[in-house]
Amino acid sequence: MSTGRRRTRALVGAAVVAVAALTLQGCAIVNGSGDDPNTLRVMMGADTTYPKERKQWQQETAAEFERTTGARIQWETYSSAQEELTAIQTSVISGQGPDVYAIGTTFTPTAYATGAFVEMGSKEWRAVGGKDQFDAASLGISGPSASKQIGIPFASRPFVMAVNKDLLAQAGITDLPTTWDELTADAKATTGDGHFGMAIAYADGFDPWKFVWGMAQNAGNTIVDGSKAEISADAVENAYRTYFDWVTKDGVVDKAAIGWNNAQALAQFADGKAAFFPMTTTTSLNTLKGSAVDGKYEYALLPTVPPGAIERPADGIEAASILSGDNLVVADYGKKQDLSFDFVKQVSSPAAQERYFELFGQLPTNTQAAQTIAQENPDLAPIVQAGKLSKPTAFTGAWSDIQLSLVDVVVQSIPSLKSGEVTDDQLRKRLDAAQRDAQATLDRQKNGGL
Repeated sequence: MSTGRRRTRALVGAAVVAVAALTLQGCAIVNGSGDDPNTLRVMMGADTTYPKERKQWQQETAAEFERTTGARIQWETYSSAQEELTAIQTSVISGQGPDVYAIGTTFTPTAYATGAFVEMGSKEWRAVGGKDQFDAASLGISGPSASKQIGIPFASRPFVMAVNKDLLAQAGITDLPTTWDELTADAKATTGDGHFGMAIAYADGFDPWKFVWGMAQNAGNTIVDGSKAEISADAVENAYRTYFDWVTKDGVVDKAAIGWNNAQALAQFADGKAAFFPMTTTTSLNTLKGSAVDGKYEYALLPTVPPGAIERPADGIEAASILSGDNLVVADYGKKQDLSFDFVKQVSSPAAQERYFELFGQLPTNTQAAQTIAQENPDLAPIVQAGKLSKPTAFTGAWSDIQLSLVDVVVQSIPSLKSGEVTDDQLRKRLDAAQRDAQATLDRQKNGGL
């Protein structure tokens, strides 16, 4: 299906709003070089955890790219899921923008639905060094099927939890929790004397929905069932209630965390002030190295038994993590596809992937590089296992909006969290609103809109 036929009036309206939003939010897009045939525009998420390393990597990558192709790279960034969606929408409707996007795997369905990105055939895969260089699991959300893919795996980030072994030992905990209720109980047992049971980032733009998604999956709720949204279901409500109660009713999270992003929660764990840091990835490695918990922590699988249960129900899903990471997608509205594929090939090589892991702790999607990293870092075994137990989010162009709706429930609840309670009535109203928004988006997608 052609790009033009996939675009709709609904997308036009969304993109008009997106252009204004993009300006207001300050997304770092630099105009003026889009027509320069020797400048490749590459958009990636801003790195608030490792900004110095990000700058270093960009300089190294750009220098190598210019050495081998003679072309320059113009780096552009988005700093939230909303900006990520905005940038895609704006580029689609304007027919111009970045030549290559590094997008979160969960945004790949939305990017695919626009029809604005190159569908990878045998010729395209050869141009980036071959499809067989990538770990098969990392291709699980590259497109709706193995023959219809736009996402080129770039980095893998299975989610796990980091555990402070000393704090658990002091509390007499010998077995790691495998249910969400056990995690809550262990967090209570390790709270006190200046320590908290868990480090959580309630104000992070990406983290909150992953907790809800995971708990709901474990209960058998997939958030989206075909063309039907399932946000108003009991399993989702129980997930939010558990997540909110950690900082209100249970008191196992520092109240300051209501305003924290992921980097701040990681810093608390690195300082030795939290027993568990759930929903982290290998990106935490460099922060924990040389920190107060260096040599005193380990990674472990997140629980896979839903709140209120001692075992997973018959229809429950053993989703240890979302299928998480970054995909590279190449715009089909530009005239720099050859350069774009040169860039992808460069950053997909074993050496480049190992360097990316060295700087940011993100696992390679290149099979050779991944094997090297696993052999050299046996302590990453739980993360490798989490990757095997990862499940993709629903492959629908509506997912990005649905994901934002899930986060918005938390955003709207921040004032209530600060006051000490999110009431059942408040939560129910927010879930009902999210359900309506999600269903409306799914209906638009079904009818040909984005």
